[in-house]
Amino acid sequence: MKALAVISVATALLGSAASAHAAGPSRLDKIKETGVITLGHPETSVPFAYLDGNQKPIGYTVEICQEVAQYVKAALKLPKLEVRYNPTTSATRIPLLANGTIDLECGNTTNNLDRHKLVSFAPTTFVAQVVLVARKDGGVDPNNLESFRGKSIAAQAGGQTFRLISQLNAKGNLGITMAPTKDTAETLLMVESGRAAGSANDDGIAYGVVASAKNPDVFVIGKKGLEVAPYGIMEPKDDPAFKKVVDDAVLDLIKTGKVAAIYDKYFNSPIPPKQINLKYPMSDALKRALANPTDSGDPKVYE
Repeated sequence: MKALAVISVATALLGSAASAHAAGPSRLDKIKETGVITLGHPETSVPFAYLDGNQKPIGYTVEICQEVAQYVKAALKLPKLEVRYNPTTSATRIPLLANGTIDLECGNTTNNLDRHKLVSFAPTTFVAQVVLVARKDGGVDPNNLESFRGKSIAAQAGGQTFRLISQLNAKGNLGITMAPTKDTAETLLMVESGRAAGSANDDGIAYGVVASAKNPDVFVIGKKGLEVAPYGIMEPKDDPAFKKVVDDAVLDLIKTGKVAAIYDKYFNSPIPPKQINLKYPMSDALKRALANPTDSGDPKVYE
């Protein structure tokens, strides 16, 4: 029955993709010609996209992308579709998507209006809040940015959280030193080692990276959100045919409850490689986004 459902949806996707294809060359052409789709992914963004014990990419967004790839395969009537993986960072994900190295970016990228100038997004599949993380003995309050006055905060270089804290720092004249990092693992390490008083992360990432730490009990995660951050699979810009197939696949995964099931798998169950359980129930904001799917980059839509 599942196979029949996928074929049925794929047939509808192919029809809609064909009508959109008239707009010009599409990423679909390359995928059909090569029989390959390449998924970009971060390697340490637990539980969205990271490496398991065998160094294979897994995670909430990665698994949604894997499901999308099967819809693309059926929509293009390919006998087989090879799914390849390419690591990305905050600094490389948009260039790699733009130059064709990757076809989709499957991580924890915030869908915001500025990025719409460069890329497109599939319907939102997570709604995060930017929070601060600190050591319990660090002498700062992760629910009060002003307590970091004159200290340092680590955040991923090129990420939305880095820009947000930089803006709030300048606005409040707090004298905070920003410490750029390459990924979430390094961000927490900066706090753990005392090289930064705190780190700025989206809450889903914060809970994942703290739970994965050697000594998670030494950290405290702020409850006060500094900004709403919707996540979506990142797509190439100005490719309506490809976007239509991907978006409709995500919408079907939402409608059938598959996205909710994948959420429970990664947020409310033990996950490899350490079998940690984030015990992080779905937020009301995400429930609303799944009930009324949108690819909007306006944070007010998710409040």
